Amino acid sequence: MEEIILKPKIQPKEGIEAEVISPDIFAGKDVDEIEHLAIFHGNRKETLKDFFDVSGTKIDDAADIRIIIDGDVSRTKRIGENMKSGEIIIKGDVDMYVGLKMSGGKIIVEGNTDSFAGQQMVGGELIIKGNTKDYLGASYRGDWRGMKGGSIIVEGNAGCEVGEFMVGGKIHIKGDCGPFAGVHMKKGLIVIEGKSSGRTGAQMTGGNIVMMGGNTRLLPGFVYAGEEEDIKIDGEEFLGKYSRYTGDHAEMKASGNIYIENR
Repeated sequence: MEEIILKPKIQPKEGIEAEVISPDIFAGKDVDEIEHLAIFHGNRKETLKDFFDVSGTKIDDAADIRIIIDGDVSRTKRIGENMKSGEIIIKGDVDMYVGLKMSGGKIIVEGNTDSFAGQQMVGGELIIKGNTKDYLGASYRGDWRGMKGGSIIVEGNAGCEVGEFMVGGKIHIKGDCGPFAGVHMKKGLIVIEGKSSGRTGAQMTGGNIVMMGGNTRLLPGFVYAGEEEDIKIDGEEFLGKYSRYTGDHAEMKASGNIYIENR
């Protein structure tokens, strides 16, 4: 892959809306054209060069582009929105909506993300090496469709409502997770290696949640369904002994599963 490097100049108090930072949009453009792509700073329309130094060469195929954001972009939103191919590496923290509706390619965040990372994601891979805040892989507010496909891995901790209204794909939290993970979940897989703050799977009607951080108090809508060993979900094997609970039976025709590793 060939690289296009963005070096942040400043992260202003008012957030930057920069959905143009995507291999699909950079494809076929030289540095000058990339620098003059329009972004919003608060309610003002400005250009990418006002906030980033850009270096690299013209690359025609988005699949061959690796965008490296070399620094903190904790006030820059929507990086990788609708991304279909290529790769983005963020060497620092990033603001909300990273990977929004992405359907392909890979985004690696070497720091932390704000809320709504991977919102309504369709495909591709999002890797967060730090922590993330609320609504990871969730829906838009008021919508009933969250993450549909792809993979999200968080090496640190996650906030509340991970996978809210999830209808496909996989989310893997290697640290702890806030309350209401998998709320309204319909399909897909959520894996939580650390502790969960509770109310996991509230109002879920399908999908699977694997909890490896030990026992937790489930909502009364979940029913114990026995012990299972070395479970396999969507072709992935989880070694060990697990207690399986079905639910949330507070909902009609619920067929979700929560597996809690026995320790």
